[in-house]
Amino acid sequence: MGGEEARLCRGGGRIRGGVQKGPEGGGRWSGPALGPPPRGFRWLWRQLTLVAAVARGGRKMATAAQGPLSLLWGWLWSERFWLPQNVTWADLEGPADGYGYPRGRHILSVFPLAAGIFFVRLLFERFIAKPCALHIGIEDSGPYQAQPNAILEKVFVSITKYPDKKRLEGLSKQLDWNVQKIQCWFRQRRNQDKPPTLTKFCESMWRFTFYLCIFCYGIRFLWSSPWFWDIRQCWHNYPFQPLSSGLYYYYIMELAFYWSLMFSQFTDIKRKDFLIMFVHHLVTIGLISFSYINNMVRAGTLIMCLHDVSDFLLEAAKLANYAKYQRLCDTLFVIFSAVFMVTRLGIYPFWILNTTLFESWEIIGPYASWWLLNGLLLTLQVLHVIWSYLIARIALKALIRGKVSKDDRSDVESSSEEEDVTTCTKSPCDSSSSNGANRVNGHMGGSYWAEE
Repeated sequence: MGGEEARLCRGGGRIRGGVQKGPEGGGRWSGPALGPPPRGFRWLWRQLTLVAAVARGGRKMATAAQGPLSLLWGWLWSERFWLPQNVTWADLEGPADGYGYPRGRHILSVFPLAAGIFFVRLLFERFIAKPCALHIGIEDSGPYQAQPNAILEKVFVSITKYPDKKRLEGLSKQLDWNVQKIQCWFRQRRNQDKPPTLTKFCESMWRFTFYLCIFCYGIRFLWSSPWFWDIRQCWHNYPFQPLSSGLYYYYIMELAFYWSLMFSQFTDIKRKDFLIMFVHHLVTIGLISFSYINNMVRAGTLIMCLHDVSDFLLEAAKLANYAKYQRLCDTLFVIFSAVFMVTRLGIYPFWILNTTLFESWEIIGPYASWWLLNGLLLTLQVLHVIWSYLIARIALKALIRGKVSKDDRSDVESSSEEEDVTTCTKSPCDSSSSNGANRVNGHMGGSYWAEE
């Protein structure tokens, strides 16, 4: 045996006619006989083989999934759903004035813009709204802190925030406090968790500023638009209606603002109508996006402007309320109520719904997305009727009593409760003291009314 062969044999190689078995008794290869690979290499070889098998399986799965994904994508952007008969997406790729025709990919630009609006809001509230609030006398402090008490705190957190008479009497015996003092403590503790007026003022001032600015821009843009004076122009030559730069900015800015509200509602003041407003923002974003993709932007601009006109009036009334300008608050709320009724129960159904339901049917005829859009608009009208009833009830109380009464959805518990907290602060739980019933408080509801 030669020296090379002897060395290989000492290394443990098995030579049979110049052919050596592969690792782990695997395949065979010809050529010079080699010793078995080290243990570490064999483990690495098995891992690489496993990864290669998974990769081959992944490619097969990806190839198999391409068919269903293509079907899903084709169904999502079906021309038969989005567009009238005999119109294709390719027809809307042609040249047009301004920004061309609306396309779904344009909506992607709202996300960085929404983040920018949210950042601008933070700067606005800190450097503009807060100084204004401090200037008119709104204090930068929370409500009066309740006296620390472990027993009452445990009841408040674990059992109830509104103890009944029997529990109050039991706590009175346990703590050797009178019932009025315990009631006062629970009122203070409930209001302790409520956001300060300064925070609410800053939020409302931001919304008031945006709604007012976007309404002014919208009415200025629509004033020179032919469909503002002849609403049938919304459907002439549809969907081949070019997208001008002014219309694009108006639509994208509105959509970005509502996306920013989606971001900020998780850090804003938590009100009782949080879930309703969350759904409202989703529906609003869906309607704006939907009408943009199928190029119903002309009717969409009219709807947005019609809603903005009452939104800034409500925010103005809330600002007056937080600043304790009660007479101004009542006046603005009554004006807001009148504008809301005229726009949502008059102009919207007899002008907007009339053109989206009947005039569009006459000019372009119905198709799949036409039915869905009008279904959403009719649902919105049902909400208008409900909200109008609730607002009218509050406005009627304002006219009869001379002040705006508190709405059940308010982020403040009740006006009488806050008055009692003030009384407790000045004279802790003196049952003979006045409860401030003559003080005009008039807390407005949350953002529910304006942001339908």
